[in-house]
Amino acid sequence: MYPGVHATTRPDHPAVIMGQSGEIVTYRQLDERSNQLARVWADAGLTRGDHVAIFSENQPRFFEVMWAALRSGLYVTTINSYLSAEEVAYILTDSGTRSLVTTTAKADVAADALGAAPDVELALLIGDHDPRFVQYVPAIEAMPITPLAEQPLGETMLYSSGTTGRPKGIKRALREATIEEGVSTGNLVGGIFGMNSDTVYLSPAPLYHSAPIGFSLGVQSLGGTVVAMEKFDPTEALRLIELHQVTTSQWVPTMFVRMLKLNPEERSAYDVSSMSMAVHAAAPCAVEVKQQMMDWWGPVLWEYYAGTELNGFCLVKPDEWLSRPGTVGQALIGSIHILDDNGKELAANEAGTVYFGDGPAYEYHNAPDKTESAKDPRGRGWTTLGDVGYVDDDGWLFLTDRKAFMIISGGVNIYPQEIEDCLVLHPKVADIAVFGIPDDEMGEAVHAAVQPAEGVRGDDALERELRAFLREHIAHFKCPRGFEFHDELPRLPTGKLYKHKLRAPHWDSKKRDIS
Repeated sequence: MYPGVHATTRPDHPAVIMGQSGEIVTYRQLDERSNQLARVWADAGLTRGDHVAIFSENQPRFFEVMWAALRSGLYVTTINSYLSAEEVAYILTDSGTRSLVTTTAKADVAADALGAAPDVELALLIGDHDPRFVQYVPAIEAMPITPLAEQPLGETMLYSSGTTGRPKGIKRALREATIEEGVSTGNLVGGIFGMNSDTVYLSPAPLYHSAPIGFSLGVQSLGGTVVAMEKFDPTEALRLIELHQVTTSQWVPTMFVRMLKLNPEERSAYDVSSMSMAVHAAAPCAVEVKQQMMDWWGPVLWEYYAGTELNGFCLVKPDEWLSRPGTVGQALIGSIHILDDNGKELAANEAGTVYFGDGPAYEYHNAPDKTESAKDPRGRGWTTLGDVGYVDDDGWLFLTDRKAFMIISGGVNIYPQEIEDCLVLHPKVADIAVFGIPDDEMGEAVHAAVQPAEGVRGDDALERELRAFLREHIAHFKCPRGFEFHDELPRLPTGKLYKHKLRAPHWDSKKRDIS
């Protein structure tokens, strides 16, 4: 299904409720507005297979832009709202975007980006009058609210986060289908997670990210309600769960950590008993963090492992995780293969690079080398997201770290995630990143970048305390030799850490020393 169905059967039901402002978009409004924007694009000459993009903060019209593209047979790209003009221009050009929708809050960056992306023919602005753009609301209000005669099904083309090099668009072929046949995420959230028209789904993360927008569109395809936070705040999230009787939510582990570090009075001030499912993904979650969330919210945490590529999909339900702490699930989409560096498939309980076989096909747009580099070295068509892990005897997947972040110190493999999972539980640590830096004797030395908790000074005393804490819990050779302290670590709102920004200065200085 899609919003047009629900606009007929339950027109006044909320499709969207914005968390902070409380603004409501009904299914009638969502359907009519998306029809109008679809007509604007059709009048501009856009046809099936063309590209559009949205560069926006979380705001209520985000969803109508998505549905307008999906009911027009277009590819739609959600652009990270924190990118610079140069980065936005790259995505607009690389994707072949013909129309951009942006907002007053992003207008200056968007205008600069458009100066370097001349192929964008129609730039629409949601918000105040700005002569650099076509005003969005008058443009769509001039159009009929009825659907186009033909509504081929469109597709998202989202970009990787670009933690190393330029981000790449993840492209799948358009299906020979119409919008009436529904979006694939509807099947995902309905078939796997059991959501339906009664679902009230809290989305606390940026909508440009694949999981929040994908799940939100899936919920709307089923006729449920999306409660979208403009920006994550731990106390506000708890308030919204109680206020709207949220049944389902989706999180990243850093959000769990921030909620767990609220004082007991703040945590107990809100009733979260309406929530029967809290889904999390996107980054590794420390076993102890997840266990503490289970102790607080009950056995409602569902975890999945997948990428925007959707080359595979693993799921673990609460009871399954409690009996196998640390697993990210068994494969529901694709088959898991653990390979060594030569492409040899490893036995159970042996760690190697995680590949998926038999999953949906995809490619990186304009990046055939990247597409090929994700495939297994022996040409079996299996693909990887670059993670390292193992499967146990029963086929449950456990991740150890990203392969790119593995530290080799004195010939020993050290995985930063284990150290990070330990340190993040320390009450004086707000955020943590562990990585390798050059070492003349060992090749690499373990190093930690720490964001101290509010009110805590990052100094020698804290370093000694953290080192002593680590040595109580992990082997001494894994303990960082050095610490550095930051006011804030470079982490995206999606929970992904730009670790290379912390690591690069150490390696750049090594290169300068050599030269």
